[in-house]
Amino acid sequence: AMVLAAAMMLTGCSDNNEKTATNAAQSQDLLEQIKTKGEVVIATEGTWSPWTYHDESGKLTGYDIEIGRLIADRLGVKAHFVEGKWDGLLAGISAGRYDIMINGVDVTPERQKAYSFSQPYAYNKTVVVVSESNTTIHSMQDLKDKKTANTISSTYAEVGERYGAKVSGVDDLNQTFELLLSNRIDATLNAEVVYYDYKRVHPTAPIKIAAIDDNVTSVAIAMKKTEQRNFRLKLIESLAIWPRAENSRNFPNTFSVPIFQKNKNSLRLMS
Repeated sequence: AMVLAAAMMLTGCSDNNEKTATNAAQSQDLLEQIKTKGEVVIATEGTWSPWTYHDESGKLTGYDIEIGRLIADRLGVKAHFVEGKWDGLLAGISAGRYDIMINGVDVTPERQKAYSFSQPYAYNKTVVVVSESNTTIHSMQDLKDKKTANTISSTYAEVGERYGAKVSGVDDLNQTFELLLSNRIDATLNAEVVYYDYKRVHPTAPIKIAAIDDNVTSVAIAMKKTEQRNFRLKLIESLAIWPRAENSRNFPNTFSVPIFQKNKNSLRLMS
């Protein structure tokens, strides 16, 4: 009986120690966790130019990647990029698999309920892209009953559905354009800057912009919806405002090359 009691006491102590360690980890601010790890884990697709993609040598690059490297540098840690499909990236933030997500994430009321965001570092206009021969789509309203393709749960799929399009799910941007160029869909929706970047790389591609959504969306860094005050304050201090932020709205055809603004202008935080 004494042996059993001792064993139970040891088990109880072990459980309490584990609970204490778990609670301590949970109460530790994200900044402290990142500093302890020596790296910031960043979720990104790696297949969506000019935001996040691989160049001809295979190196991960893009507007979002440079922002991630800047943040890591200012925090004094390494940037650890983890690539995945869009559908699983935000879920990974909620599950704690990634520290932040930098992937051209549009800030929406629904997402603000589930995640915290930095101040916008870019702006998006959604455009409808069709083949050059298309003569049936001239406005957002013309999307009704048309076949489109986008990654499911993306804002572009949501916009298409809102206008009555029949949206098919795809894994990435390349699949989307393959479907469009082979006339298996009528249109696709995406960021205006993505269209211009694609045309820069594929100048002879027989596609065009048929319509532009009136709404301008904000792009920001997503993180878990918990109190991350220290990390968020550090993010304010470490990430400079990029002059390309307004350019993404006003000059989308020149958005491809990121430029740093070397001053201390700071980000505000969106709750």
